[in-house]
Amino acid sequence: QVQLVESGGGLVQAGGSLRLSCAASGITFRSYTMAWFRQAPGKEREFVSGISWSGSTYYADSVKGRFTISRDNAKNTVYLQMNSLKPEDTAVYYCAARSRGVRFGVSDLDYWGQGTQVTVSS
Repeated sequence: QVQLVESGGGLVQAGGSLRLSCAASGITFRSYTMAWFRQAPGKEREFVSGISWSGSTYYADSVKGRFTISRDNAKNTVYLQMNSLKPEDTAVYYCAARSRGVRFGVSDLDYWGQGTQVTVSS
């Protein structure tokens, strides 16, 4: 059974930082592309950041320079370090996994976590 479990969300003031974690089980983690998405109320789920099995990283323009994705294959965990947070970063953040190649459309991901809430106050 595949499980992706996010943690690390919370309430933070604008300009602050949070580090999200996603622990994976039931997959050969080291061979999967991992990604973070977010969904704000009333909006569609959107890509935030991704990391390939080889460590190549990808970012949405809105977070480039502020967020950093990384992975620890020994711990089957992917991280999202979020700095200089803005109120518009407020959303539920989801971890996702893809078994083949690097594609980041919502329908391209094979597995999803349950999400973790990030709220940035102004």
